[in-house]
Amino acid sequence: MNERAIVAPSTLLADLVDTSQRVGAQASRRAKITAIADLLRKLAPPEIEIGVSYLAGFTRQGRSGVGYALIGDARPAAHAQRPNLTLIEVDATLAEIAASSGPGSVAARTRLLSRLFERATAGEQHFLERLLIGELRQGALEGIMIEAVAAAAGVPADAVRRAAKIGGGIVAIADRALRRGETGLAEYAIALFQPVAPMLAQPADDIVDAMTRLPMAAVEWKLDGARVQVHKNGNDVRIYTRTGNDVTAAAPEIVAVIRQASARTLILDGEAIALKQNGAPYPFQDTMRRFGRELDVDAMRATMPLSVFFFDCLSRDDENLAAMPIFEAWLAPFHDVGATTVATRNTGSTDHISFDRIGLPGFQFIQDRLDYFTNVHHSHLDTWDHAEPEDLKQAAAIVASFAYNAAMREQPFPRKVEP
Repeated sequence: MNERAIVAPSTLLADLVDTSQRVGAQASRRAKITAIADLLRKLAPPEIEIGVSYLAGFTRQGRSGVGYALIGDARPAAHAQRPNLTLIEVDATLAEIAASSGPGSVAARTRLLSRLFERATAGEQHFLERLLIGELRQGALEGIMIEAVAAAAGVPADAVRRAAKIGGGIVAIADRALRRGETGLAEYAIALFQPVAPMLAQPADDIVDAMTRLPMAAVEWKLDGARVQVHKNGNDVRIYTRTGNDVTAAAPEIVAVIRQASARTLILDGEAIALKQNGAPYPFQDTMRRFGRELDVDAMRATMPLSVFFFDCLSRDDENLAAMPIFEAWLAPFHDVGATTVATRNTGSTDHISFDRIGLPGFQFIQDRLDYFTNVHHSHLDTWDHAEPEDLKQAAAIVASFAYNAAMREQPFPRKVEP
């Protein structure tokens, strides 16, 4: 039995605050990871998502209408002398605050937050205030959280990083990592209307530093826009920001463009930018103001329309495009013997189809159709003694190489998009 499954959810907020303070005081990345991992190992299942989100600097409920003014109004004159608040209790109160709406909601939020603060120590109050307004700044960015979850779960950081990328972020996948390990993480797959975490640029000290890290590079002008990920299933089109927020209503012109695409399903990664009539970009701040517009969208669309530029296609219909670079790299050594093409489209039914139908990645090897159907294949002469020795050598070498590479690959293959 998993011992974690029978631990009572009673972790004090004070334990997490203490960890946060130690993380903030540490300059060493390794020390930060160790401190966070030590706490994560102690959390019961209902506490994992709460703890990871707090240590990452945000709550599960988002801002929920809590700002400086409301915190100021809710701040009590006194504070608790001893820690008594649990993570579960804090999360439950924040959920109540988030659910407050309509007439009297501001007063209700203030009252709930004030009661929460009254039960908190001075240190806990200070932590909650910074957490609620998004100013925790303890140096536990997502990269450190990924490595901390990996350390606590005893799994490779790359496995956690991959799952976080396609599973909705580190908070969303932490519970599965800690409870089910690498086996559970391998089940994550790219899915429609489940935003994939974007791959972002990494900082470098200067051009020389950047060039030493890359085997080959190109330098170009960059027009700064709003990162978007677009998912399409028939006429249903949704647009997400880099943080996974649904902003479909703010960009109807992008929706209209994507609906014209011939593909039935798509997941595209790109940037939206507002361009002037002469093609020049508006300042970045203007693009973001237009992109974040919720009212009078039609009027803004007429005066400052958004253009979209896609630089990656993560999925198209039933094609597993995420696996293409893997197979292309494996096939590269065989270009000289005529094996040059990796295709994701359907090429007929072979033995791998039964695996493919239940979501297990599979691959097949086929000959050029002209060679295949103009020889003896699928005829009464299609017997072993008509096999071409050179064809057999080529096929055996490629199949053996792919089998070896697949067996030695540490990470799971990318899965097809789930419907």
